[in-house]
Amino acid sequence: MKFRHLIIIIFSLFYSTLYAQKATLSGYIKDSSNGEGLIGANVYVKELKVGNQSNTYGFYSLTLAPGEYTLVFSYTGYERVERKIQFSSQSQQFSVELKPADSELAEVRVTAKAVDENVKSIEMSVNKIDIKTIKRIPALLGEVDLVRAIQLLPGVSTVGEGASGFNVRGGGVDQNLVLMDDAPVYNSSHLFGFFSVFNPDAVKDVKLFKGGIPAQYGGRVSSILDVKMKEGNTKKLEVNGGIGVIFSRLSIEAPLIKDKASFIVAARRSYIDILAKPFLTGNNANAQFNFYDLTAKVNYNINSKNTVFLSGYFGRDVFGTGFGFNWGNGTLSARWNHVFSNKLFLNATSFYSNYDYLLDSDLENKRPNDSFRWTSNIVNLSFKPDFTYYITPDNTLTFGGQILSYEFKPGQAVASSIGEKREFGQANKRGLEASFYVGNELKFSPHFSAQYGLRYSHYDYQSLDGEYYNRITVPMSAQNPSGYVLQINKVNPDQVIASYGNFEPRLALNWTLNEASSVKASFNRLSQYVHLMSNTAASTPLDVWTSSTNNIKPQIADQVALGFFKNYGESGNDYEASVEVYYKKMQNQIDYADRANLFLNPYFEKDLLFGDGRAYGLEVFVKKNVGKLTGWVSYTLARTERKIDGINNNEWYTSRYDRTHTLNLIGQYALNEKWSFGANFAYITGVPYSIPVQKYVYEGIAYPQTIPGTRGNIRVPDYHRLDISATKKNKKGLFGKGSSEWVFSVYNLYNRKNPFSVYTRPNETNSAQTEAVQLSIIGSFVPAVTYNFSF
Repeated sequence: MKFRHLIIIIFSLFYSTLYAQKATLSGYIKDSSNGEGLIGANVYVKELKVGNQSNTYGFYSLTLAPGEYTLVFSYTGYERVERKIQFSSQSQQFSVELKPADSELAEVRVTAKAVDENVKSIEMSVNKIDIKTIKRIPALLGEVDLVRAIQLLPGVSTVGEGASGFNVRGGGVDQNLVLMDDAPVYNSSHLFGFFSVFNPDAVKDVKLFKGGIPAQYGGRVSSILDVKMKEGNTKKLEVNGGIGVIFSRLSIEAPLIKDKASFIVAARRSYIDILAKPFLTGNNANAQFNFYDLTAKVNYNINSKNTVFLSGYFGRDVFGTGFGFNWGNGTLSARWNHVFSNKLFLNATSFYSNYDYLLDSDLENKRPNDSFRWTSNIVNLSFKPDFTYYITPDNTLTFGGQILSYEFKPGQAVASSIGEKREFGQANKRGLEASFYVGNELKFSPHFSAQYGLRYSHYDYQSLDGEYYNRITVPMSAQNPSGYVLQINKVNPDQVIASYGNFEPRLALNWTLNEASSVKASFNRLSQYVHLMSNTAASTPLDVWTSSTNNIKPQIADQVALGFFKNYGESGNDYEASVEVYYKKMQNQIDYADRANLFLNPYFEKDLLFGDGRAYGLEVFVKKNVGKLTGWVSYTLARTERKIDGINNNEWYTSRYDRTHTLNLIGQYALNEKWSFGANFAYITGVPYSIPVQKYVYEGIAYPQTIPGTRGNIRVPDYHRLDISATKKNKKGLFGKGSSEWVFSVYNLYNRKNPFSVYTRPNETNSAQTEAVQLSIIGSFVPAVTYNFSF
């Protein structure tokens, strides 16, 4: 026998013997007060100085040799638990429930994570913000809002008050994948962008990925906002709610079978229209202006290896009198958690998602022979299995895939005039996205760890109406500023017209310098096959979502980031600080030809212009975690640019999402057990805006004229705002039960008229002259009072 063969055999026997003696300890870490699984809770083996964290469902796994160990279970805001166990060579399960710490401790810790997680975890460009912190931030009309809260984090902004969604590192609102229990939400706003669709009483966990995105996520090129909803109290009946100036909310959660099955139902409804109804007369007497939503979830723990969940959301906005809008989201998610073994965990998810809107000129059916009705929607169906294999405490493998179908109905209209009907609109489309991924998180040493993976996505585009278009280049002109016309082609509706495939590598690295500091780096490539067609920053429900086609290529983004993370203070993380720099390169970015018509235009693809994008910047984040005064400071220095053929002489120009400086100061002060106060200040550089610099005068009236291809030739004035709040806790709750509080707040304290846009018009006194006009959505301070209760 050759010597090398002998070495291999000896090594194999040694390896087999070593791991034959080891077994796996696994289980769930839950909240003792309500049975909710704790996300990211820590389990640590004192004797071996190794540990792990629980996953999204509170499940953990450790591989250990036989022996006697001391297990330490901890989670910020909860009492630490130590348990001694005698561990044999047989794998076993050990679950634990942690008790919430007293209210004083919960008040001074603003994040639910390990003491050194921000330093030692592999994650960077990731923000976690717990719902308790969100509820203490002063908000518009006193109403807690998740999307407005994340806009206070570094790298996150919005184009202005009244704009829907949010922008991350220079991306558009459509470049963020917003997930509610794994189902995508296509319009995350109520009331034209002033409130989000997330009911805070039903939210369990919020996580925003801006970079270093793991391989299991895909579909958008800027960010992933992953929102997990509560599962419902498995211990006892719990009721939460609030009565505010603009809407009220109520949530009920209770066990169906104690410690095994539970549910939660949460509802909200605004009542501006009800309060205003006595003052409305004439044509406005039946005006509707409200929103409502319902969030529900039920779960059943069948046994120690199987748990099922069913959750749903339905919300709508209604606005109008005889003519009006009606729009909303609907989602349904079904999930199955299965423990194949103490090392292998499965979460299988199926979901349905629908966003639709209706624009109707005859809501009251008074003019059936003279009306206009416009409908649109986008529908998703998906199946997604995700596997986690805990090889060792320092080595975790993830893998899985997804089948995701899209049905696009961008807009269909029916117009009736004197009894004659005419139907028109955009072509209906279908898309099928298939993806699979594998990722590995490996701790090479106490000072170096890595997370790496590969995702592959494939997309097929079909036309449901049996036709598609080819773009043909023609000379640019005033009548055709895009320089394209479309050629119509007939096709079988089942035929695939265009296919795309993309490999998406992911990498994240962590060099831990010492117990309190680390350096991190990341790279990710992301692909996006769906696109929001919009050439305005205003928030409207008329979102035109379309597929990648033979003319519209998938968007692709490559991002690299480097960061330094530091903890300091007496207890180890009294203060957290991080500095990150990033550079993002984007392909197949979309802009629009001058005077592009995107609504109900079957030939809108000829008005699209394509090119590259880039975004780069510096993000600074400092947070105080303990003491009576807590909060954070975030600052972003950034640049976002586009280079589109046919615009700005084919040179780089700042995009409408560009914000040079963004500064946010957030503070909460706990005066005593009864009173606490909050304040936040925001300063943001004005966004680029296109404004006419020429005019022509006809019959004594001036008409502003924009130079063709002009983008962002001015900036609107800078934005700044101060909000304050005071919270008074009561000794008794509603009907003398539970607890309650009054929240007093003032939004925009010093009455700043922040600009949303600037436009030009003929001067009111001299029509031969033009003038610039600034539009402010909220031009004054807004006081509010809210009563919250829980029992």
